[in-house]
Amino acid sequence: MSQIANPKITTPESIFAEVNPLVPSARSWRDVIQDYIELTKPRIITLLLITTAGSMWIASAGEVDWFLMFVTVLGGAIAAASANTINCLYDRDIDAKMERTSWRPLPSGRIHPRDALVFAIALAIISFTMLTVYANLMAACLAMSGIATYVGVYTIWLKRSSTQNIVIGGAAGAIPPLVGWAAVTGELSWSAWVLFAIIFVWTPPHFWALALMIRDEYAKVGVPMLPVVKGAEVTANQILLYTLLMVPVSLLLVYPCNAMGMVYAVSALILGGAFIFKAVQLLKEPSDRNVARSVFKYSILYLALLCVAMGVDTIPIAHISSQQVIALLQNTHSI
Repeated sequence: MSQIANPKITTPESIFAEVNPLVPSARSWRDVIQDYIELTKPRIITLLLITTAGSMWIASAGEVDWFLMFVTVLGGAIAAASANTINCLYDRDIDAKMERTSWRPLPSGRIHPRDALVFAIALAIISFTMLTVYANLMAACLAMSGIATYVGVYTIWLKRSSTQNIVIGGAAGAIPPLVGWAAVTGELSWSAWVLFAIIFVWTPPHFWALALMIRDEYAKVGVPMLPVVKGAEVTANQILLYTLLMVPVSLLLVYPCNAMGMVYAVSALILGGAFIFKAVQLLKEPSDRNVARSVFKYSILYLALLCVAMGVDTIPIAHISSQQVIALLQNTHSI
């Protein structure tokens, strides 16, 4: 009687392990949830939410409906999560070749591309529904336009074909303030478009500083980032140019929009001046990755503090005129 070999039992887990033996065959639900969260690039989303909240605060003159802010910020975050997931899905081939991204859920095989696509579509539907029901249709459509711009214009069209990918594609990251403004007012004023312009002009120095830090990895996968194609010195020049432009653009909220006062104006000048100083430092040492890292980190701090300044400026005490300050000092002196 011949001996019958035990058949190998095939399970989804064993198939997954065969596809990518580096991934454990048994993974907890916490690990799976963490992988899906990682797909959404939460650190990027956080910065976008600050600009959304800031625009809502200005649009409501500091009297924002807190439930509306919560729903709008959450809906915007879900929309951004959808866009980032699709970005990870489309770029999984180059992510697999870059050291800092090779262990992301898709290139490592921890999440199947089909599942990521379903996840992204579900997030987009949830975001659109939430914003339509609790905010308004304009805010919901703007959020969807952000997804379309980030995926269609930046990820698919420009990222792999043009050194201006960040400049033009940066419009996607500038849409969240429009979503916030529309949620509060139902329209888009000049102040809303100035907020859009601030983020639009801020984006190139922010991402080009990052590109200078990891330009070798971009070169390895053939992504034509400006430092790869034109070199570090040209990139540093462009960073300084956009930084210089950013300061007067940020002051448009003071004049002619009259949406912000002196507290914001002084803050914008100080924060912008520090940004220019760092950009000049980078121009002196364009190949120094540590200097580029300093510019990158400060760009994040700049945007966060600028939004804080917007919030502080809406507080009534911040609207004291210069004449009132002088009168107050005179009264104090005479006592």
